[in-house]
Amino acid sequence: MAINLEKGQRINLQKVNGSKLQNICVGINWGAIEKKGLFGIGGSKEAVDLDASCALFNGSKQLEEVVYFGNLKSKNGAVKHSGDDLTGDMGGDDGLDNEVITLDLSQLSPSTEYAAFVLNSFRGHDFGKIPFASIRIYEGTPKRVNEVFAKYDIANGANFAGHVSMVMGVFYKRNGEWKFNAIGEPTKDKKLEETVKTVMQQYL
Repeated sequence: MAINLEKGQRINLQKVNGSKLQNICVGINWGAIEKKGLFGIGGSKEAVDLDASCALFNGSKQLEEVVYFGNLKSKNGAVKHSGDDLTGDMGGDDGLDNEVITLDLSQLSPSTEYAAFVLNSFRGHDFGKIPFASIRIYEGTPKRVNEVFAKYDIANGANFAGHVSMVMGVFYKRNGEWKFNAIGEPTKDKKLEETVKTVMQQYL
């Protein structure tokens, strides 16, 4: 059974059988905004472009590279992005992740000691106005979920309303072992560059 963490919790990534988790996925699922027509008749859908990104930092907390919609793969292939989804689910929740970032901890550069995951609303749609938007961070592959570390319902979470950026969580290395800090905090940032800077200043 998946164990879901509260935000702010830190966990060791060693499994019960002693093996270490290696393959991590961060999946984002969200829907387009429904706009009602005049007098409630008809209506339309407004596309929502959420962007999941992963920023890698070295032990001196200096940025090494960012995997996002404009850079779908890290230089060594340890981090991969499924590609930019510009609309969200236009026909209701299909239950599938719209964007997935995969992280193979064993393939990261030895210099990398932090892998931070962030979410930005590209066109500035308020998280609180999106009909549904959820994040899950889990072990497995995009098609197979082994164990969920953390999940956030940002569309219905009161602290996310009024924000367009958030920090999902940070994987960090201590004494050669990877651990996870489930952050789940909105930020005041408007753009990815700003959120990465916030991570560097507040969450490493």
